[in-house]
Amino acid sequence: MPPYNRSAGRDVHIFDTSDRNTSIGGLILTAGITNANLDITIEKDESPLLPGKYYINSLDPIQINNETPLTRMISQQTRTRVQAFCNAVRSRDRRCVITGREVLTAQYDLWAGFEVTHIFPLAFEGLWKEYNYDHWIKSPSNGGKINSTQNGLLLRSDIHQLFNMYFISINPDDNYKIVCFTPNGDGIAGKHFDQRPPDDPQRPAEELLRWHFRQAVLVNMKGAGEPVFEHDFPPGSDIVGSILEGPKAAKRMEFELFGRLATQFDLTE
Repeated sequence: MPPYNRSAGRDVHIFDTSDRNTSIGGLILTAGITNANLDITIEKDESPLLPGKYYINSLDPIQINNETPLTRMISQQTRTRVQAFCNAVRSRDRRCVITGREVLTAQYDLWAGFEVTHIFPLAFEGLWKEYNYDHWIKSPSNGGKINSTQNGLLLRSDIHQLFNMYFISINPDDNYKIVCFTPNGDGIAGKHFDQRPPDDPQRPAEELLRWHFRQAVLVNMKGAGEPVFEHDFPPGSDIVGSILEGPKAAKRMEFELFGRLATQFDLTE
């Protein structure tokens, strides 16, 4: 079965006026997407963006950014290195920070239906160190700054999947608006991320949320979009075979390998 096509269902299509027949990107309209989010031949205001074709007027040919987003799947992390991180994020949030759903059983240390995620994936710790993303973290942490609570969110399990697949993100440059790149039935699209309390030094780092949002834009809006990887493998499935037959097999195998081993050992030392 072919992977899900992120461009399926798009009702906004973006073109270069020099080539009106080839779409260079687009998106699926959800609540909260306004003209200010797509500043193309329209007034930059807070009016809802309308479906249709939008053309970029430029004297020079449009150069498409060649930046490649990081391949990311559903986290499958064991807890040797991340247990302290997980406990700290749970203690700070005690709710899904995107939907606002409280963990009513937190007092019993029961977190069923809620999961902790890294904003910047632990599997890419090598890139984290290469680009010195440590400087974005202002609070101390165990297991390296990538495991700081500032790089973590507590999410409802289904929202965790959508966040990891870049279908949901938070735009810190638009008053922390929650942006959904696919229809969502929870009414969260266009709402604003709850930074309770806003002056908490442990709150998620703005730069990391900005990094995730940029990845989500690249994955969902550029060209035809990036493939969505299957993650629901029933018992007895040939997981390796399915990965090797799917898109970006080498990248996905690399992510799966490091996503598991990096939680046990610091592979970048």
